[in-house]
Amino acid sequence: MAVGQNQKNRKNDPMVTKTGKTRLGPLNTAQLTKLMEASTKPKEKGKILRAMNKLTIVAV
Repeated sequence: MAVGQNQKNRKNDPMVTKTGKTRLGPLNTAQLTKLMEASTKPKEKGKILRAMNKLTIVAV
């Protein structure tokens, strides 16, 4: 989303970083599982799994 745009034209989206990557911190377990099913890249799946594990440790 943010790739190829300058700072003036970039819309502020709290769920996306400056480089266009998604933020996983504020998502809940249901949202993370939905994102996990939709993702195809192994690197993204690893990040989502780590975020889910971190979320379950805090919840317990």
